[in-house]
Parts: sequence; C-alpha cells; structure tokens
Amino acid sequence: MENKGDFQYPHTFVLLGASGDLAKKKIYPTIWYLYRDNLLPKNTKFVGYARTKQTVAEVREKSKKYMKVRPGEEDKFESFWEANDYVAGSYDKRIDYEKLNQVIFKYEKGPVANRIFYLAVPPTVFEDVTVNIRNACVSIKGFTRVIIEKPFGRDDESSEKLSNHLASLFKEEQIYRIDHYLGKEMVQNLMTIRFANQIFSPSWNRENIASVLISFKEPFGTEGRGGYFDSFGIVRDVMQNHLLQILSLVAMEKPVSLHPNDIRDEKVKVLRHIKPIERKDLLIGQYVGNPDGQGDEKLGYLEDPTVPKDSVTPTYAIAVIWINNSRWQGVPFILRCGKALNERKAEVRVQYKDVPGDIFNGHTKRNELVIRVQPGEALYLKMMSKSPGMKFDLMETELDLTYSMRYREADVPDAYERLISDVFTGTQMHFVRNDELKEAWRIFTPVLKELEEQHVKPLPYVYGSRGPPEADAKLAECDFKYSGSYKWQKPTLS
Repeated sequence: MENKGDFQYPHTFVLLGASGDLAKKKIYPTIWYLYRDNLLPKNTKFVGYARTKQTVAEVREKSKKYMKVRPGEEDKFESFWEANDYVAGSYDKRIDYEKLNQVIFKYEKGPVANRIFYLAVPPTVFEDVTVNIRNACVSIKGFTRVIIEKPFGRDDESSEKLSNHLASLFKEEQIYRIDHYLGKEMVQNLMTIRFANQIFSPSWNRENIASVLISFKEPFGTEGRGGYFDSFGIVRDVMQNHLLQILSLVAMEKPVSLHPNDIRDEKVKVLRHIKPIERKDLLIGQYVGNPDGQGDEKLGYLEDPTVPKDSVTPTYAIAVIWINNSRWQGVPFILRCGKALNERKAEVRVQYKDVPGDIFNGHTKRNELVIRVQPGEALYLKMMSKSPGMKFDLMETELDLTYSMRYREADVPDAYERLISDVFTGTQMHFVRNDELKEAWRIFTPVLKELEEQHVKPLPYVYGSRGPPEADAKLAECDFKYSGSYKWQKPTLS
C-alpha cells in the first residue's frame, strides 16, 4: 500500500486511446467523478493520447453528455478540464512517446512524481504501446503503473504470450489488469457476507449447498457491433473473466488476511482444483429474431450486418464447473450468460439442499441466498414461513437487504471509480493477477478450441426469451430447481 503521504506529490494519469468509445463513455466521466469528490491526489494532471488530432475542448465536447455535473459544480468542472492536456501521436513511433514524455515532465515539479497509464487501446497495438511506454515514458522519480483492459488474449497461448511480453517490460506489481466486475459493490461484499457472518460460514459447503448459479443477462443483442464480438463470443467476453472471477470469490477458502496477495492466493488455489470444462458440461445458444418483437428484437444475430452469415459464435452459454476439493466436490457451479434475453441482471444464487425429513407434505421450497450485482444491488435470502392467518400454510418469503431501501442516502460508486482510485493508492486486491489469468485460460481453452474446430452449431433462442428451452433441462440436471413460484418484488419507495 502507498502511504497517503504519497498523495502530496504530482501524479499524471495518461489515457491512451483517448479518442475511443471507452474513453469518452467511461474513463473521462470516472476521472471527473474522482476529481470532483477529492479522491485523487491534489496535484493530478490528466493527459489524453491517441492518433486523432484534436484539442482538449473537442475531447470535452465528445465526453460531456456522459458526465454528470450537479448544480454548483460548474467551477470544479472547469478546473478539471484545466488540469487536462491532449497529445496526438501514433502508437508505434517512439518519437511520439518522447513528445508525450516531455508533456508529462513539465507537470512534474519536486522530488517525487508518479505516472499511471490507462491502455484503452485495441489489442492490435497493445505490444507497440507497452514497449514505447517502457522505453520513453516511465517515471524516473516515482512509480509507473499500467492499467490494461481485456481481452487478455483469446486462449491460453495468446494470453501467455501477452503475459510474458508484459513481464519483460514491467513488474507484476506495476500491472493492473482491470476486470470491472471486481469493482462492483456486491462482488466486493461477497467476502464480507462469507467471512463476517457465522450464520453462513458453517453451511458454505457440499453438505448443505445443492448448486450455485452465477448469471449475467443482457436484454440487447450486438446491434451492429457484432464484428468485435464475433471473434470472441460470449464465453470469452463474459464467462472466462467476470463470471469465473465471481466463482472464485464464492468458492475460495478464508484468506490469511485481507492483504491483496493473500486474497488472490486463495482465488488461484480454488481455480487450480477445477479441471478443464468438458464438452458435455457446456451448452451454447445463438439468438434468432422475434417476429412479434419491436425494432432490433426482430433481428437475429446472423442478421447483424457486421456478423458473418454462417457464424457459429455463441451469444448464450451455460458451463457447469466442478471444484474437486473437500469443500465443494460434487456441487455444480453453473455459469450462465447471454445477450438478447428477457432482462438485464447479474446475480449469484446459492441454492441450499432440500430439507431432510420434510414433515410439510412436500410443500417446502429450497432456501436460496441471492446476491444481486446489478441492476439495483440487493442481498436476499429466500426462506419458508407460515402464511399469516388461521390456516397452517407455507409460503416463500425473503429476508431482504435492498440497497436503495436500506441505504437511501448512500452513493454507491461506479466500479471504474473504485478501481481507478485503487490504482492511485496501489491496492491490487480487485485486479487480476497473472497466475489467475493463466488458470482461467487453462479451464476454458480446450472446450473453446473444440467448439471452433468442430464448428459446433449453437441452439437457437428467440430474442427477448429466457434463453434456449434446453437450458432449463441443463439446470435441472445440475440440481438447480427453478420453481418459478416466487417473484421477488422490488419494494416501491414510499
């Protein structure tokens, strides 16, 4: 951890790829919120770098619709842009990085000065960019940290090549591999739920838990952005990174301490207990148009003009993962993700086993602990209760912690805000370590290769549905009981 004393020195945050979508929609708004809330060192400058020739005023114009400015913050917003600079340059010419270095250097008065580089650049220029930063832009009187965005390769070989390339330029503690899911409030809360509550700790094992479902659902398709997606597919895009990271937090053993490396050691250990996924444990789907839908819903994945006509890239997948250790052996961890589904949702469902010796004539339903990551952070426990009144009937109910109700005044930070703030303070807990990445690809690469080599055709499902009809059978096979008898009601603010 850096000490807070470090915060008095100049820091320069360099955003490479400053003219791209990610920069204007996510990174500029994020650094503005951190600046606004005084969460950055006082003396921080921001430098954008990209091939596009533009001024800071033009960068501001493109980003402003994504940036919230509350009444009374106008002066602060002006001073934020005054702390910004922009340099146009190529990604592969060292001389342009030397110019960038001169721009950064002019802000670095005093004995110590730190630099952070955020790489919001396409994978094709990644190697050039990192080599040039190493050769021309590292800080000579402070730390240099590099934040990189996925994709971290597309299989074990390309990922290994990328990791070796980075390791030849920077130390592991300088590298911050961002997985924005690790910055989400409820994902961070997983550790607390598990290790700070005696009620859950003793039952968090194969004796009590039937299955765990980790879901990520989106209600929209690729809509003309299929080009990038088609070369990766839903498994690489969401499952191999976000969902597997959540799985490791749900399943890992208690770390020795809250030190980032102790936590990441336990995540790696649990991943090492997982065998590579077998074809029989994977179900893939691809959405087709809904003739009764509105607008984009009428179009299937293959009707997206940026997608090859014969593409077998999955837009939906269920993978069943088995952890071969004494805590979890025999418990299926089901990862499920898809586009063009019926709702937007990311959640973890820990489903407990049926009550043994049921005296209620089979009317009991399973307990479920549900951790809702988005939208509307919530934690609720489904349990059985007697219905109110004279009759002795059972009903499902919930112990409910919905953040918007319980913490009405609280401002839950965006994942990127938390993660970028962590890079300034040097906290690596919520970033992916090299060995975690290696294990993740070991688990997924063989089955991804098999799908591609055998040109496996995904199951069709209608845009706006819950996914392929075969998916429910797959869940049932894995001892996940979807009863559909209970709908959690989001409380209305009165």
